[in-house]
Amino acid sequence: MSKTNLTPMIKQYLQIKSQYPDAIVFFRMGDFYEMFFEDAHIASKELDIALTSRDKGQKDSVPLCGVPYFTAENYISRLLQKGYKVALCDQVEDPRFAKGIVKREVVRVFTPGLLTDSAQLGKGEINYLMGFYSEGEVFGLAFLDISTGELKACEISGFDAFIGEVTRNEPKEILSLKIFQSNPFFEKFKKIFENNLITYLEQINFENPPEKLENQWDNLMKNLPLATKAIKMVLHYAEENQKRPITHIRPINIYRVQDFMVIDDMTKRNLELTQSLFEQGKKGTLLWVLDDTMTMMGSRILRHWLNYPLMDKGEIERRLDGISELKERKIERKRLRESLKGIQDIERLTSRIFLGHATPRDLAGLKNSLSRLPELKESLKSFSSKILENLFSEIEDFDELLKLLESSIVENPPLTVREGGIIKENYNKELDQLRALSREGKGWVLRFEAEERKRTGISSLKVRYNQVFGYYIEVTKSNLHLVPDNYIRKQTLVNAERFITPELKEFETKILGAEEAICQLEYRIFEEVRKRVSAETPKLQKTASAIGVVDVLSTLAEVSDRYNYNRPIIDEGDEILIKDGRHPVLERMDLLERFVPNDTYLNTREQQIIIITGPNMAGKSTYLRQVALIVIMAQMGCFVPATHAKIGIVDRIFTRIGALDNIMRGQSTFMVEMMETARILNQATSKSLVILDEIGRGTSTFDGLSIAWAVAEYLHDHPSIKPKTLFATHYHELTELALTKERVKNYNVAVKEWAGDIIFLRKIIEGGTNRSYGIQVARLAGLPEKVIDRAKEILSNLESGELDAMGLPKIARQKALSQRSKVPVQLPLFYEPDSLRSELRKVEIEKITPLEALNILNQLKRKAEEG
Repeated sequence: MSKTNLTPMIKQYLQIKSQYPDAIVFFRMGDFYEMFFEDAHIASKELDIALTSRDKGQKDSVPLCGVPYFTAENYISRLLQKGYKVALCDQVEDPRFAKGIVKREVVRVFTPGLLTDSAQLGKGEINYLMGFYSEGEVFGLAFLDISTGELKACEISGFDAFIGEVTRNEPKEILSLKIFQSNPFFEKFKKIFENNLITYLEQINFENPPEKLENQWDNLMKNLPLATKAIKMVLHYAEENQKRPITHIRPINIYRVQDFMVIDDMTKRNLELTQSLFEQGKKGTLLWVLDDTMTMMGSRILRHWLNYPLMDKGEIERRLDGISELKERKIERKRLRESLKGIQDIERLTSRIFLGHATPRDLAGLKNSLSRLPELKESLKSFSSKILENLFSEIEDFDELLKLLESSIVENPPLTVREGGIIKENYNKELDQLRALSREGKGWVLRFEAEERKRTGISSLKVRYNQVFGYYIEVTKSNLHLVPDNYIRKQTLVNAERFITPELKEFETKILGAEEAICQLEYRIFEEVRKRVSAETPKLQKTASAIGVVDVLSTLAEVSDRYNYNRPIIDEGDEILIKDGRHPVLERMDLLERFVPNDTYLNTREQQIIIITGPNMAGKSTYLRQVALIVIMAQMGCFVPATHAKIGIVDRIFTRIGALDNIMRGQSTFMVEMMETARILNQATSKSLVILDEIGRGTSTFDGLSIAWAVAEYLHDHPSIKPKTLFATHYHELTELALTKERVKNYNVAVKEWAGDIIFLRKIIEGGTNRSYGIQVARLAGLPEKVIDRAKEILSNLESGELDAMGLPKIARQKALSQRSKVPVQLPLFYEPDSLRSELRKVEIEKITPLEALNILNQLKRKAEEG
């Protein structure tokens, strides 16, 4: 469109759009939000709404689409889920009083990392906006959840550790300075987080502290400069997009990663802590088993505990003490959990109220939640464990605030303020008077209509209202001769005419003025109540956090009681001792067989590495994961699925289990396997737990066996690391390590043979095995019997050593040769004269490239043809 042809409204739109080039602008036009140009094309496609245009048919028509203003939240949520940002541009003056074009401004920018509305937030999920600042290999990270007021930060060294910490927190949006794009690590970082929204910021002035941190700024910059800059990034971005200071943030949680067990991205994924590998959502995860929380605060805290198992024995024991008391006192626990029912998400309600995003139903939800607190405190005060006593004292009293909300907000308020009917009768005298006037007005209309019918003799006379004419009198054409002189004609219809009178217009002014005054006064009262609630934000946040922890402890006690979990013994030693351990997730699934428990014993003195052999499908992988999950549960302060468990605190769990989606990043399965193995060998300590499942299977048998053997030796012999290791393998040769390595022990998964088939006993027993039962497993998997029989022939031949002159199994060739025995055939390559054999013997396969191999093959082919 030519700039000279732009309408004032489109000029206004383009000026606003230029300030938000990376967002879809929702531009308020009366009762609609409209999108123009490229935004219209995107929104039309993503939201499946009609694309049209202004000045349709004209050469310079403007593409547009729109949605009703009262449904905008739903459409915005859908765009956010697809990774877009939305700038909400509202009319900021009354169109009736505007001189020229209505003034409009962006009042809020919605981004995936800055969500506060309940419809946009996942239940139980933490919605982090993450910022980072780096210098060399040191990174400062800050995580802000504006919906709850949580802000935490740390500093960390090393790219792998940085990636692990980002992944552990699952940010919905990542902030980076544009200047970091030239850093060597950035391309790799972008590839890893290619499915996350990364927003680039211009250089920020780090000298000016955010309002919330003015008193702490100098100290933070001195001790944690990189983390502090990351904090400034997230707060600056939040304030820019919320269009207001972000001062509802709770005290910053500056944490040290070494205070928690390290769970890197691969371990978290392999163990399926919070996300299933094969299903969307949490079904089939440890979180799915444990999360029977009654509140959203509790669900988020449980997720955090899972992601951050503790290293502090004292803190673990405090949690276990609370769970133990709750587990033992079933009646009191049930009463406590009943009192948690009906408590809504106080953290997020409080944030929305503070930020000015609250609806009337949010205030009603807070009122209903606060009304539950006396019963909750009464249920809680009978418990004596230290952690529960402390939580009792952290739940504040809100008697005055509750009185305010109960006296001001109706029981079932409408969804939005503009609908009216929010404030209770008898709360505000002026509002009561206006409402009385409005109610009287409806009666006045009925009386006026009856009087006019009687006065004029027109029995069908009607008094009606519409937004164009206001109140009017409608008379059918057959009665027009009865219309009195004081009626003023306003509109002629096909079968009737509409009139007004001075008396009717005077009433209209009075009644409509009252209704508008009611709307304005209700909104003003609502804002006053909201501000009074906002003043209690710190107390509400503290209380919400305490309620969440009470919820988690009572939930873990409930789950432990329900599923027969027991309290683990936690110490600083090097042992992992588990009696009758069970996989917490698999035992809750609908399996076709009874789950078989297993024992585990590991230490760094005599049983550091356990080599586990046995056929596929026998349960090796289940056992490996089971041990890791039990350790995590113990260190998060939870009872465990075992009759007895003693856990020496573990600093990190490593897992090498599968290649997953790294292949999609252009890495071979073997390369991924080796990179993960390298990370283990370089970063494990004597307090680590290492889970290895089939090292070396992505290459040739001899290469794979050699690597697996060398890895096991390294973990055993290295003077300083010596991590406790569970090593499942198909390489039965690895069992021979136990002959020369004193801390290596062999175990296998018991199998029973029956009538040519096998039965998996699922029991881990001492000793190695030299059988894979691959053919039996193949039969169980449904391979055709013809294939099974042939495989048995070949296996028998290989095992008996019946080889031909070239070392090839005769049986592998027998069928083809016998079928062609009646026809003259050319001898195969391996039966050519000695010259070809000698040529082949000279080839060092491991040292040549694929191209060189093809050249050699071509030369041999020519010789064979010539000979």
